[in-house]
Amino acid sequence: MKLQIWKSISGIGALTLVLSIAPAGMAQCGLPTKLIKPSSWSPQYGATRPQLELAALEGSAPIVGMWHVVFTAQTQNGETIPVTGGVVIDNSVVVWHGDGTEIMNSSRSAQDGNFCLGVWERTGDRTYLLNHIPWQGNVYDPTATPDAIGAPQAGAQYIEKITLNPDGNSYTGTFTLHAYDTSGNVYVSFTGVISAKRITPETPFGALL
Repeated sequence: MKLQIWKSISGIGALTLVLSIAPAGMAQCGLPTKLIKPSSWSPQYGATRPQLELAALEGSAPIVGMWHVVFTAQTQNGETIPVTGGVVIDNSVVVWHGDGTEIMNSSRSAQDGNFCLGVWERTGDRTYLLNHIPWQGNVYDPTATPDAIGAPQAGAQYIEKITLNPDGNSYTGTFTLHAYDTSGNVYVSFTGVISAKRITPETPFGALL
């Protein structure tokens, strides 16, 4: 996780936060010579096809999918940000998985890492709670050379409370963001609002800008 903070509010010098996490991935290629039946699938007697034994999918299907999410901060360290409408601190692509996990691809510098992870639960009719915890971060230094990485920070935590719109194609909500130093102390906090639109196979890249 790479965490960046930079000055982006004209006249007040308020810090905005860059959150991301360096991805670690695994890849597997090639196909097995024999058909393999995953253990998570269990054919039922008389059924025409296997039934997935993941109960989470039954109640979470409306939120599962890919989303374009915008985070707009309205307060910093408990003080109202004096900018009409607040300040956008992240513009991301987010995937909610049926197993209760989530991954976010932030529009931050890929050099410092721009992926982070979370877990979620359904809290009511079309309402959800997301706990998003980037682990490692770095402070952005505008005076450093382009290939430099700032001083390390311990990480951060987003708590999101969202409501899915009845059409299932958008959601809104609120977030609280705390950034921590390596001793576990909060050194900057934000609160604000979230707006999201579902990404479909027809969504153009320009819609994310």
